[in-house]
Amino acid sequence: MPQAITPILRIFDYDKAVDFYVNWLGFRIDWEHRFEDNTPVYMEISKSDLRLHLSEHHGDGVPGVKMLVEYPELENYHRELLDKRYKYMRPGLEDAFWGALTMQVIDPFGNRLEFFRRK
Repeated sequence: MPQAITPILRIFDYDKAVDFYVNWLGFRIDWEHRFEDNTPVYMEISKSDLRLHLSEHHGDGVPGVKMLVEYPELENYHRELLDKRYKYMRPGLEDAFWGALTMQVIDPFGNRLEFFRRK
């Protein structure tokens, strides 16, 4: 029986990825792997039970994917993100036609994470 799904998101710049996912969204870096110095990174980040893999490796996905992330305390998380005054994004809250409150963020590589709380 499946236990979890771990999406792999393509990234192109380690520092921009850390600024977005760790410094702003509040993920932590669980581990990183490089075959040697000056080679692409493959890493796992997490926030609570959500785990993502970020990869600079060609072939590990394409930028521009969209993920839905259920987040029961969405309004609190939204306020936390706005309070950090991230230079590149100030997301809003929207009512989705499918019965949820949503907040979409777009990483520096075009990947979209849509956080939602069911109504």
